[in-house]
Amino acid sequence: MKVLRHLFDNNKKWADKIKKSDPDFFAKLSRQQKPHYLWIGCADSRVPANEIVNMLPGEIFVHRNIANLVVHTDLNCLSVIQYAVEVLRVRHIIVCGHYGCGGIQAALESCDHGLIDNWLRHIRDVYRYHRDKFESLESEKAKSDLLCELNVIEQVANVCNTTIVQNAWKSGQELAVHGWIYGIEDGILKDLDVCTTGFDQISSHYRLK
Repeated sequence: MKVLRHLFDNNKKWADKIKKSDPDFFAKLSRQQKPHYLWIGCADSRVPANEIVNMLPGEIFVHRNIANLVVHTDLNCLSVIQYAVEVLRVRHIIVCGHYGCGGIQAALESCDHGLIDNWLRHIRDVYRYHRDKFESLESEKAKSDLLCELNVIEQVANVCNTTIVQNAWKSGQELAVHGWIYGIEDGILKDLDVCTTGFDQISSHYRLK
């Protein structure tokens, strides 16, 4: 019970499979980390970043939390963004939400969920910003799906509004911030057609001179 032997067995099988296809894979991986992508996603166990885009370890830098939020006071997330942008020099930041997100669903409810309600407040703010878009929707699923999408779009803006990303753009660094959403029911990614690639594309209210 304490050892969880089956997970160690699975690990060995996985490592053996990788080494069989590329004997030098782990040796090369241990010498450097040069991903071109930062993935900011949900902590939901059904949304594994590497597997969704069919990438091996070392090809994508990952940060995950409940409902893929980028909060300006979250030093954990901001530290990841800073490391990815300034040290790893990633070229793309992908904010990826998913339909059927438990955090989104909880934010739509009026009941007390405990400590997490402080985190969900950021999602409820997104709902408040776009309240008129929900008025014509009758089903709870439609409301949840829309909020999942709007939340991603809002978090893309939050990434772009960080001093980290703005300073990168001002210095001439090539960096694009994308908003995607994933369907757990079919395993397919959807581009929400929101992509910011420069300082002049963000709201003037948030631009830091």
